Amino acid sequence: MPAGTATLDLFIIGGGINGCGIARDAAGRGLSVALAERGDLAQATSSASTKLFHGGLRYLEYFEFRLVREALVERETLLRAMPHIAWPMRFVLPYHPDMRFDTDTPTSRLMARVMPWMRGRRPAWLIRLGLFLYDTLGGRKILPGTTTLDLRRDPAGAPLQERFERAFEYSDCWVEDSRLVVLNARDAEARGARIMTRTEVVSARRGDGVWHITLRGPDGTETTATARGLVNAGGPWVGDIIAGRLSVTSAERVRLVRGSHIVTRRLFDHDKCYFFQGTDGRIIFAIPYETDFTLIGTTDQEHEGAPSEAVCTEAEQDYLCDRVSRYFKAPVARDDIVWTYSGVRPLYDDGSKSATAATRDYVLSLDADGPVLLNVFGGKITTYRRLAEAALARLAPHFPSAGGAWTAGVALPGGDFPVTGAETLRAEVQAQYPFLDEAWARRLVRAYGTEARAVLGQATRAQDLGRDFGATLTEAELRWLMTREYAARAEDVVWRRSKLGLRLTGEQIAEIDAWMAEPAAGAASAQAGGDGP
Repeated sequence: MPAGTATLDLFIIGGGINGCGIARDAAGRGLSVALAERGDLAQATSSASTKLFHGGLRYLEYFEFRLVREALVERETLLRAMPHIAWPMRFVLPYHPDMRFDTDTPTSRLMARVMPWMRGRRPAWLIRLGLFLYDTLGGRKILPGTTTLDLRRDPAGAPLQERFERAFEYSDCWVEDSRLVVLNARDAEARGARIMTRTEVVSARRGDGVWHITLRGPDGTETTATARGLVNAGGPWVGDIIAGRLSVTSAERVRLVRGSHIVTRRLFDHDKCYFFQGTDGRIIFAIPYETDFTLIGTTDQEHEGAPSEAVCTEAEQDYLCDRVSRYFKAPVARDDIVWTYSGVRPLYDDGSKSATAATRDYVLSLDADGPVLLNVFGGKITTYRRLAEAALARLAPHFPSAGGAWTAGVALPGGDFPVTGAETLRAEVQAQYPFLDEAWARRLVRAYGTEARAVLGQATRAQDLGRDFGATLTEAELRWLMTREYAARAEDVVWRRSKLGLRLTGEQIAEIDAWMAEPAAGAASAQAGGDGP
């Protein structure tokens, strides 16, 4: 952003889901907005989630009813807006008498007083009561409700140990978390926002009634911008930004909690997910992933050190393997792991004893001592849109010309088709481009929705899409990702815009990197980037 540019209404630090969601909402209300992300969009926490839109069933044990209700309502709002990257899933919760509470929950303390003979166990009736609340709190309309399964007869019981005879099955939703961030950024830019990736905020200072922001771009050049308001959506770095880049004093603290996941070969043949409860009070998901794999997570560990240094440790890998092996007939070992990832959740520090008990609710801290500053603490991916609405409501008195809330029900790019229409759209795209096989067409529709046709363009044969880099990734798709979705490096493409890294070799990924760095590809990206999404 060159020096001398007109003063913005709002400048946002952080290109994760909260920053991009706020940018989209603010731009749609008519505010002038810019966002800076020092790396790639969704490079940290927002690409390291369990990839679920869910109410948070276990949060009911902490009596976080408002958070759960808000998230449950949002599930269906978001499904309608992004049916290409989000879809319903059914979760199987096997029951056994040894299920135990986390000892640091209000429910466990209440049960210890009222029914001490239960010795911390979760009775079946209490689980069913929780699922009844889960079904009803959010005014469910699209998703089916809870049922009871006989695991001795249902296919969901086949991979499980014989001791599990009964299960509860309920609904939640899958979401492609990294793509959610990118699509919010694209929609923000389409509504007038400036999205700057690989651009670091060096400092921001108040003066003359505005924020003076110093930026360092991808080439190392420093520029300045001015804005009437500043939003710190730095995720795990929110505290570092307050103290270091803004030099502002704040009483709020962030608690860094590491959530790690493992991906294994496919462990079961159906499309349902498992919700496993441990004797330590933790819950673990086992989820069908990218057709041929199973995603297992997550952990809750206090994180020390830089958020960028988060990795799934050997101890966490062993923990996750051990927990699911207590349910599956075939034990899961470290040799079964094909990939791991880990992210740091920036939870608001509410003083909870354990990381598991720390609130997942968001806190918006407004500092109006001069040009307004909004610091964003915590939050979860399911409630990002509501968080953005709440952020704009807090900022509204300082921007009286801004429009009202508008994002509910408005489709993200490519999401303009019915909730149940993904397979119909896949068939239509495959019919229009007969060289696509079913898996290729489905991948494109699940990534780009109705924009899959724009990615494919006028191609009448696979060769028209240019070089095939492997796993159906072509030059045409790479150009789209560079020109429309801010991708600059292979890792942006194969681990965030997609998960094709699971199917590509190191040599193939290196070839993608080399191609993306070629002057011709870079020039095409720069030219198209100037035209907006």
